[in-house]
Amino acid sequence: MATVELLFSALPEHVRTARLVAAAVARRAGVDEAVLDEVRLAVGEACSRAVGLHRNGGISSPVRVRLTEDEKKFSIEVGDDAPHPVVTEVVVGGTTVTTAAEHDDAGAEGEDDMGLAVISGLVDDVEVSADENGGVIRMSWPTTSAAVLP
Repeated sequence: MATVELLFSALPEHVRTARLVAAAVARRAGVDEAVLDEVRLAVGEACSRAVGLHRNGGISSPVRVRLTEDEKKFSIEVGDDAPHPVVTEVVVGGTTVTTAAEHDDAGAEGEDDMGLAVISGLVDDVEVSADENGGVIRMSWPTTSAAVLP
């Protein structure tokens, strides 16, 4: 299992670098060429979301990107240190209702939801987790049995 870790300051101009690194590592891992644009776009959305959360929250820590090549899949994790609303599930009359604490900036919440919707449309295997300490978007794609080496 090979892993590449990238830390970058929460500046929009660094998102392009993260996209390029992700595409290069995905290619090396054996992700199908036809899927590389989806990898670039999904990483760009996830990193842009993390940058926005850091900038809006005045957070100085870097955005984290972890690229992992396993035998049959290529995974990417994009992590932020921004506090997210606490989500709770409550059963009301037999129906589970998900509630979240109020978000301070409704515009930022809408942008956040839009970015997650784009990622969900691009990636079949995606998982989003978040709490008051930060969040992580995990995405993965299948690889071919023999990685293409340059």
